[in-house]
Amino acid sequence: MKGPKIHLPRLTMRKGEAMQTPEAVAAMRRLYELGWGLRRIAGELGCSRNTVKRHLDGGSWKPYRSPVRRRTLGGLESWLAAHFRQHRGNADVVRQELARVHGIRVSLRTVERAVRPWREELEAAARATVRFETPPGQQLQIDFGTSAVRMGGELTVVRLFVATLGYSRRLFVAAFDHERQAAWLSGLEGAFRHFGGVPEEVLLDNARALVETHDPVTRVVTFNPRFLAFARYWGFQPRACAPYRARTKGKDERGVGYVKHNAIAGYTFTSWAALENHLAHWTRTVADVRIHGTTGEVPLERFQRAEATALRPLKDHPPFHWTRELTRRVHADSCIEVDTNHYSVPWRLIGDTVTVRIVDDELRVLHAGCDVARHLLNIGRRQRQMDPAHLAGVVGASGTIRATATAD
Repeated sequence: MKGPKIHLPRLTMRKGEAMQTPEAVAAMRRLYELGWGLRRIAGELGCSRNTVKRHLDGGSWKPYRSPVRRRTLGGLESWLAAHFRQHRGNADVVRQELARVHGIRVSLRTVERAVRPWREELEAAARATVRFETPPGQQLQIDFGTSAVRMGGELTVVRLFVATLGYSRRLFVAAFDHERQAAWLSGLEGAFRHFGGVPEEVLLDNARALVETHDPVTRVVTFNPRFLAFARYWGFQPRACAPYRARTKGKDERGVGYVKHNAIAGYTFTSWAALENHLAHWTRTVADVRIHGTTGEVPLERFQRAEATALRPLKDHPPFHWTRELTRRVHADSCIEVDTNHYSVPWRLIGDTVTVRIVDDELRVLHAGCDVARHLLNIGRRQRQMDPAHLAGVVGASGTIRATATAD
């Protein structure tokens, strides 16, 4: 005797095996109790007769279990975690190291699946910023930012040195055309003069000009010897951020962005001097007197109330001298070239090799051990400094200078 017709959704098939839900197994048992045969139940539910038989014999529904697969990267969890953090979340570099170190060649997707827990950890750490408030006079944070501005009708790349006092959030900004060590030291001395004192410590990123090595595990830092001498000279303690954690100095990171997007965005300048004057005016009239978003106070007022007296006074401390020595050949225009800028020397030295010695902001040219020219060092690029005395005795000195041979 046939039982009543019951319409049920057909089950989805997977690898030749019907995928059963608890409801489907219950339906099998109900139909079987109504007298349906195994074949008829299988046809109604869209599965095999053996599937029905197995579930009826089993007595209850059992969830599908994925087969246990052998993990190619099993046992390498510690190694993967360490190298994934070391390479700042770059799974492809980890994949390359797996092949080189362990001889294991897997797809990038395999590595990405294996490191997924640590990627989430890195992303969470990048989002989490703990604000450390420092007492007055303790810390100065420094960094460089790069921006392109129109200067003299030409697009010019400018490196902006930004120093931020940790307590008052007062800023100092200076523009350079490079980020060599000289720019860092000159920027720091400019900040000390601007604030009228020296803080206890200076927090910086791991710039190559200042930090030679920084072990991310032991946190042992090796500073550049000249920078250490500079720090001893001014009496501050240098501190480097943990590698890959530049947000440790978040006050200055935000300060750099503030300068780029507020001080110079959309401006054009006729010269490098015009840019410097603009930055000094913007600092006095905008940055110093705004209401700071974090402290809720005016940086200049907060500085004057508590931080100015906490800094160590400069007194009559002279600048720290840095020296750079180069060798150059005098061009046919009676100039030598240093960092794309041209400086004149006496025309009789055309074709000769001279020594260039840069001390602070002064450029000296020596020939056979004697001074033959002195110039102020240009901060910009592609500028020319000509001393009329260097062309004395040359016919048509205002035009092109040519080296001529004289008969004996």
